[in-house]
Amino acid sequence: MLIALSSISVILWLTLLCLPWRPWSASEKLERVEQSTPSLSHITALIPARDEAECITETILAVASQGSLGGIVVIDDQSTDETASTVKNLNIKNLYLVEGQPPPPGWTGKLWALEQGRKKISTPYLLLLDADIRLAPQALTDLFRLQQKKNLDLVSIMALLPITNLWEKLLLPAFIFFFKLIYPFALSNDPNSKIAGAAGGCILIKASKLDDIGGFTALHDAIIDDCTLAKLVKKAGGLTWIGLSHDVEAIRPYGTLSNIWNMVARTAFTQLKYSLPLLLLCSALLVITFLAPLAGILSGNSNVRLLSAISLIAMCIAYLPTIKHYRCSSFWVFSLPFASSLFLAMTWTSAIRYWRGERTRWKNRIYRKMS
Repeated sequence: MLIALSSISVILWLTLLCLPWRPWSASEKLERVEQSTPSLSHITALIPARDEAECITETILAVASQGSLGGIVVIDDQSTDETASTVKNLNIKNLYLVEGQPPPPGWTGKLWALEQGRKKISTPYLLLLDADIRLAPQALTDLFRLQQKKNLDLVSIMALLPITNLWEKLLLPAFIFFFKLIYPFALSNDPNSKIAGAAGGCILIKASKLDDIGGFTALHDAIIDDCTLAKLVKKAGGLTWIGLSHDVEAIRPYGTLSNIWNMVARTAFTQLKYSLPLLLLCSALLVITFLAPLAGILSGNSNVRLLSAISLIAMCIAYLPTIKHYRCSSFWVFSLPFASSLFLAMTWTSAIRYWRGERTRWKNRIYRKMS
């Protein structure tokens, strides 16, 4: 049995490394282009904000520093803190605050906030930005140049997550690694592929293409709203692109294991389409590929040890580009089996919550399981 599991693990890891679309790589990156700055007046930033008083000022100032946008629209999504007053007190040109209304039945709060903001703008491009995302100088210019160069309908950047403590270093690069395995960037960027990935923290989209798919109404109840949006854009014949960048950063630290746990559990079972067979299959694959090699290296069987060693080496090679992107010590490649065991537990937490009637939870809102 151990030889069989070890053999399967080796085959899976070597296959992953040899896939032509290289889902483990970090080569899809937003490039810095040192040229004259184009006008950004045809771009309006939409920033949904719910209880974001801590981060919203830094986010808005970073957006405003990109250039003269057509507007910066902040939609206050029923905040219970000082988010609205904080925005009102900022003296920034073309900054507008929309007092959001409660989401109608069937809508998620973020998408309803974005839909309310969308109805108040007329520029040909929309920058969809989370309220805890900081853009480095010229980031939006580089994003727009990429969009223009490739005539893309949707461009998104996977924000650099904060890694300031042990839990963040252990789990957040691994989170990005798993995301890339599920939504390989090369396939997501291929118009002939049905894979569609996007990162909701920072998306530049053509307003006309968003209109073509029916606005945010088309995905009003989506939990994984960013990838759903990319899927709908691709289905409508649009071109999408997703990549990495150090110029787009998440500024709110996760801090604790509990915060990261809830972040993953919020969407994990949704990703598996609320399917028990897929959950069991996912669990088996995680055990075979990540945990079995770790156990096999301690086996008394020399063949099992050899196969497990090959799997662990391949695993480290696959994880290294993500670790390097986060500028962490290469030592952290050895942490992936431990991180995967925690992600497996988070996924089961997500499933158990769903079976108890909770589809997801976010910012003091609980979305109940649909009947």
